[in-house]
Formats: sequence, C-alpha cells, structure tokens
Amino acid sequence: MSVSAGATAVRRGQISAVEVISSALDRSESSQDTLNTYTLIDREGALERAEIIDEMAARGQDPGPLAGVPIALKDLIDQAGLPTTCGSGFYERISDRSATVVERLEAAGAVIIGRTGLHEFAYGFSSENHWFGPVRNPWDTQTSPGGSSGGSAVAVAAGLAAAAIGTDTGGSVRVPAGMCGIVGLKVTHGRVPLTGVFPLALSLDTVGPLGRSVEDVALLYAALAGHDPNDPWSAPRPVPTPGEVPPDLSGIRIGLPYPWISDAPTTPGVATAFATAIDRISDAGAIITALQAPALIPSPHGGSIVGGEAAKVHRPWFGKQPYGPAVAERLRTAFEVTIDQYIDALEWTAKLRNATAAVFQDVDLLMTPTVAATRKVIGEPTIDGIPYRRVLSWFSSLVNHIGVPALSVPLRAPGTPPPSLQLVAPWWAEKRLFAVGRALETLGIATFSAPPIP
Repeated sequence: MSVSAGATAVRRGQISAVEVISSALDRSESSQDTLNTYTLIDREGALERAEIIDEMAARGQDPGPLAGVPIALKDLIDQAGLPTTCGSGFYERISDRSATVVERLEAAGAVIIGRTGLHEFAYGFSSENHWFGPVRNPWDTQTSPGGSSGGSAVAVAAGLAAAAIGTDTGGSVRVPAGMCGIVGLKVTHGRVPLTGVFPLALSLDTVGPLGRSVEDVALLYAALAGHDPNDPWSAPRPVPTPGEVPPDLSGIRIGLPYPWISDAPTTPGVATAFATAIDRISDAGAIITALQAPALIPSPHGGSIVGGEAAKVHRPWFGKQPYGPAVAERLRTAFEVTIDQYIDALEWTAKLRNATAAVFQDVDLLMTPTVAATRKVIGEPTIDGIPYRRVLSWFSSLVNHIGVPALSVPLRAPGTPPPSLQLVAPWWAEKRLFAVGRALETLGIATFSAPPIP
C-alpha cells in the first residue's frame, strides 16, 4: 500500500493507525536479527502516537496527510526523549526537543517506529558499523545496503516501514537507495531544515526521504520542506506543490555529462542497464544529448571540504573518545586538511557551480547511474579491486558540492537489486524531478521490486 493510500485509509477509519503501526513494529522486530536495521525500535512511543491519531480520526478531526504512516528515522536526527547515538560507541544525547523535520512529520500525522542504523557519524558509504554491527542488504545479507543511511533504506526495501528519513552529504540517501532498489531524494541544500540533525559537513548536509515510489517520496518532501528560522542554512524560499505527471517525456531535454559518465568505475551490469534506460527514455520522447562538461568530475577537493568541516565537528572528542578504526582513520586524514587546501576547495566549488549553471542553460536535467556498482560485500574494502568509497560515491558526491537536487529511481532491469538511475535538476527544481520520475514509473522504465527477504 502506498503512503497516500495508507494515510487515506486511516483518515477514513477503514483501518486503524494502531493496526498499521503494530504490523510495522512486528515486521521490524522479527527481522532485526537478520538485517540489523535499527539501533532502537520504539514500540511504546509509536503505539501511543498511533492511538492519538485514531482518536483524532474518530472525532472527525484530520490527523494529517501522513496519518498513521510508519516512518523509520536515521539515528542522527533528534527525537525528543530518545537517545541519538549517531552510530557511535561514545556519543549519546537525549534531547528534550525533536528535530524540525521530526516535528513536521508528526504534525502531518506520521508515526516514527524506530531509529535506523548508519555508518558511524555518517562518515562512510557502507553502514558497516564497528559498534552496532553491519546493516545488511535484504537482497543479499552478505552485502552492504550502502550508506550512510543504510538502515533507512533497508527499512523501506524490506517493507518494515512505509518510508524513511536519511541524510545526504555525499550520497548518503541516494547510494543506499540505489543499492536497495528504492527511491531516494537529495534535496537542494537549504530546502529542508537541519535543526536537530547531527552534522557531518554543514555546507553539504541535507535531509531527505526514501520510499518505494516517487509519489511516496514527494509526499514526505512536502511535509519536510520549507524555511526554518532556527537553521542558518535554511533558505526562505516558497515550496511549489507537485505538478501533474506528464503522459510521456516529449520535449524533456536530458543531458549525459561526459567524462563524468565515461570515466566512472561502472560495472558491466550497471552500464548495460543505463544504456537500455537511455534508449527507452529516448523512445518516450525525451531529447537526450551527450554533453562535454569537463568541470563536472569528482575531485580530491571534495574531500578537503568534507574533511575540513568534519574535523571541526569532531575536534572536541577526537583523540579522547573511541572511534571505530575506519572512521578514526578518515578523521585522522580530515585533521590534516590545511586552510589553503580548504580555500582551494572553495574556489573549485565556485567554478563547479558556475559550470553547472551553464550546462542547465541547455538541458532540463542531467542523468547518470546512481551508483557505479550495486553489490559491495560486507568486510571487503574494494569492489573489483577499486576502493569501494570511490566506486559508490562517484556519481553522488559531486551533486552535494554543486548543491542541486537529485532523485534516484530503481530501473526495471535485471539485477539483485536492479541498477538505479540518478536524475539531477537545477537548484530548487525538485518539482521537475518528481514529474519526470513519476513519468518513468508510469512508462514502466522505473519501478520498485521487492527483495527476497530472508
């Protein structure tokens, strides 16, 4: 059942929120030993919230557009009265106030059923956590779901929650969406508030939804987006309502950026699925153009931005508190970033954004694979001999440095999971992503396939 259909059924009294939430909690608890999706499942709090929603519906009050929808929440987003661990062995904060995004979800009637596992402090792409153990992909439990929002993606793909919330600093919503075969949205930087969200690199951090369809993700986005005066990064811009779904893709101008695509460490299965998708999208009326955009290519400068900002966040604890070995090594490197390197990286970012603005004068969207590979074995540091972070972040991290929105949708293609497609839009053009993404689903080019959950 979709998010919209489920919420409508609860609002009309066709099913109770308590029934919906109890079922989601049961599935979450029974799969925990196999998938390790959560750091905490909040049965008591979720059922209390569901009872309130049912009482509102019984009185004829509208509980909201997300009434009774079970949501999984990444465990670095504050939820009043519950611990935020960030997947850490030492950090645990119990806030007396929820993050702005949690307040907005609950105001819309959503019910948060649990806090999901992640890469420690969101500083990685595998969700293999030294303290909580690895989150496991429901397509193959010997493989990673990607990261850092791995638990959020698993909750959605495995049907434990109707949708989930993650964060994306270099691909941490889109990478796990692509590796679990679901839909994930990276919003324009500043579109969704960061108040109450533990930072990785504030100039790049975003909060975004994951779901089984573009419509589901768009509904969550509508609840999340909008200005928050308590967040200095939040932009005071209006949020357009989603438009109609076009019957085809006639006239949509889509650019294929090279050498970003041609230089990627893409596996054969992903390359084949991407080529097939290009043909099908062209047949549906889109105008597809190969673009020479040499500025749009991953660079070590990106690591200087993330590292420099992560070092500032972790300065109070690093060297004094225990970190997992992999994240400790990344932070050691982060603390070596010099001010000159950081300023050089800012100059690179400015040039990158100017180049991207010029590209969007000629096309409506850019299109790439979401991830260059869909399978990363837990415990293995490489994919086909290449460091896994390079493989998994190739198509995602650049988007964060540009600051634009991007949508990952799973293709109707062979694979376990099937490869995914990334659509990249200009700044603030999430509405365009939803329209084209939903058209791809209507045309049968993109679709969610349920994994064979163990």
